[in-house]
Amino acid sequence: QVQLVESGGGLVQPGGSLRLSCVASGIIFPIRTMAWYRQPPGKQREWVASIDGGSSSTMYSDSAKGRFTISRDNAKNTVYLQMNGLKPEDTAVYYCYTVANGRHSWGQGTQVTVSS
Repeated sequence: QVQLVESGGGLVQPGGSLRLSCVASGIIFPIRTMAWYRQPPGKQREWVASIDGGSSSTMYSDSAKGRFTISRDNAKNTVYLQMNGLKPEDTAVYYCYTVANGRHSWGQGTQVTVSS
């Protein structure tokens, strides 16, 4: 059974930083592409960033590019999202995502609130 558990969200002032973590279990983590999505209040869920298994190549949405960094530690089955220069419009529930064992799997989400 695939399980994704996010942590690291919280309240931060504009311009601040947070690092989100997602610990995965039930999958062969090093070969899996991992992604972060977010769902702002009242809006649809949107893709933020992805990191490939194996090559660890990364991709970012336009809103994340230059401010967010996705990374992974295969020894810890963990994917990270370092978020710098946070803006109020980054306020959202952030979700970890992967496809494994033929199924789409999501974490429970972690709330990020950017406000002064």
